[in-house]
Amino acid sequence: MLFAAGFGPRMRALTKTRPKPLVEVCGKALIDHAMDQVRTYGAKTIVVNLHYRPDQIKSHLAGQEVLFSEEVPDILETGGGLRAALPLLGPDPVFTMNTDAVWKGPNPLDLLAQAWTPDTMDALLLCIPKDKAIGHRGNGDFVNTSGSLADRGPGLVYSGLQILKTDLLADVSDTKFSLNVIWDDMLSGQRLHMVPYPGAWCDVGQPESIAQAEALLECPDV
Repeated sequence: MLFAAGFGPRMRALTKTRPKPLVEVCGKALIDHAMDQVRTYGAKTIVVNLHYRPDQIKSHLAGQEVLFSEEVPDILETGGGLRAALPLLGPDPVFTMNTDAVWKGPNPLDLLAQAWTPDTMDALLLCIPKDKAIGHRGNGDFVNTSGSLADRGPGLVYSGLQILKTDLLADVSDTKFSLNVIWDDMLSGQRLHMVPYPGAWCDVGQPESIAQAEALLECPDV
């Protein structure tokens, strides 16, 4: 599942007339950078959620094997958006991926799939060491407590990519909610895990991050 419904408020100058997933890095829309990773991994079902300027994203992805989950009249946040898309995704664990970052290094979906152990994990988060998290502001989101077990705290930065079991979504009464709600349940049961990414990653969340992302990817014209 690719999250593409948001308003992109931190990039307002660029997102006033287009959704953030269509902002370009190296002449390519951010959502296409995410799709490259997904296609290389070989995902068979790809769902994109939509809310802000949905027709632009539909037009951009026209002709590709992509399903759309449009959130109307209100945006549902990450947890509500994922739950709304489950009829398209099915009951099995899913990847969820933000569409506002670029990667340099091994395919991040491959890394998660190789580390995924469903007998002991309800979610596996891909996290970035702070010195490799370009464009990110803050002290980090998660720390390792034992092995791959995750806990909240200053440490590694959540990349916006995870493998997640979706069973707990049914227990949330709110229509709009963040995935943080079910992460908290997983934390209490020691079922939330994390793995560090060995490459570099750039959070393209602000206009100045575009130049940083293009430098990371070594675009020919940068």
